[in-house]
Amino acid sequence: MKLFDILFQAVRASLYSAEVATGSVHVRDRINHRRVMNITLLALLPCIVMAVWNSGYQANLTLNQMLAAGQIDALPKLSDSTHFCNNLFQGFKLFVPMLVVSLVSQAIWIVVFAAMRKKSIGTGFFVTSVLITLLMPSTAPLWQVALATTFGVVIGREIFGGLGMNFLNPALLAWAFMSLAYSGSVSGDAVWTAVDGYTGATPLAMALSDGVSSLSAQGISWQSAFLGTIPGTMGETSALACLFGAVLLLITGIASWRIIASILIGVVGFSSVLCMFSPDAMSPAWHLVLGGLAFGTVFLATDHSAAAMTVKGQWICGLLIGFLIIAVRVYNPTMPESVGIILLFGSVLAPFIDRLVVNAHIKKRKSRHV
Repeated sequence: MKLFDILFQAVRASLYSAEVATGSVHVRDRINHRRVMNITLLALLPCIVMAVWNSGYQANLTLNQMLAAGQIDALPKLSDSTHFCNNLFQGFKLFVPMLVVSLVSQAIWIVVFAAMRKKSIGTGFFVTSVLITLLMPSTAPLWQVALATTFGVVIGREIFGGLGMNFLNPALLAWAFMSLAYSGSVSGDAVWTAVDGYTGATPLAMALSDGVSSLSAQGISWQSAFLGTIPGTMGETSALACLFGAVLLLITGIASWRIIASILIGVVGFSSVLCMFSPDAMSPAWHLVLGGLAFGTVFLATDHSAAAMTVKGQWICGLLIGFLIIAVRVYNPTMPESVGIILLFGSVLAPFIDRLVVNAHIKKRKSRHV
C-alpha cells in the first residue's frame, strides 16, 4: 500500500500542481517546474516517435540487406523494413524496455533519498529517464542503462540536494558514464543497429575519417541525415524532430534562444573557417545534421540548472561550446561523438562565466560613482 501511495504521489506531482501560493505574495510568472517538464516532454515527442521508428527501421533494413546478400535464409516475423508498423513494433521492443529500466532505476534512488531527507518526491524524473533513453544506442545492454541512470541521478542530482540543486544534467552525466566505463557501447566505431553480428562505422565517424563522399557510397544523403533515417543513438538522428522541439521550447520561453543561437554560430563559424583552408573539410550543413549536435543543443544545452544564467554568459558559453564541438570532431576523430562531453564541460564552466560577468557588471557600476 505504501508503494502504491508513493507511485500515485509521483504521477500526481508530474501532472498536476498541488500547491497554490496564498497571502501577500508577488507572482513573477505562472510557470513552474512541473509545467516546464510537461512542455519539455511535449517537445521531446517528435524525437521519441522518430527514435522508436528509426531504431526498428535500421534493424529491419539490416536484416533485409542480409537476406538479399544470402547471409540469412529467411526474415524473422514483422521484419519488413518497408512496412511502417513493423518498424514501429521492432522499435518499441528496443525503446520501451530501456525506458522502463531507466525509470525503475531512477525511482529507486529518488525514493531512497526522499526517505532520507524526509521530503516528498519531486517532479521531472520522467523527463530525465526519457532523455537518458534517447541518448542511448538501441544496442546498449539494459544493465548498463541501469548503472548509467544510477550514476547520473545519484552523482549528478541527488547528492547536491535533489531537483533544482544540481549544476549538471543527470542525463548528460549518465551518457558520460557510459562513454567512459563502457566506451564500446557508445563509441562511434560501431553502428548501433540491433542485429547480432552486424558492425560498421557510424555516419559521423565515416565522414570524419573518409570524407563526406564516403556517405553517398552507403546511400546516406544530407536529406536522409536531416530526416533521421540513419544509424545513431535513439534520439540524435533526426535534426528535423529536434527542430520541431526547438520551436515549441522557444515559443513557450522554456529554452534560451541565446544559447541555441550562440552554439549554432560557433559551429557554423568555425567549420566555415576550416572549409576556407581545407576544401575537403566537412561543411557546416553536414556538421549540423550528423551526431548529437542538434539534440544536445536543443534539449541539453538549454537545461536551466546546468546552463549559464546571465545574458552575456549565455553567449560566451554557447560560442565556446560550438567552437569546441567542431575542434574535437576535426582534430580528435577518435572521439567523434563528443557533444555530451563538451556540454558537460560547458556546464562546469557556466557558474564561473556567470560570476565573471556579474563581477564585471558590479565593477562597471562602481566606476560610475568614483
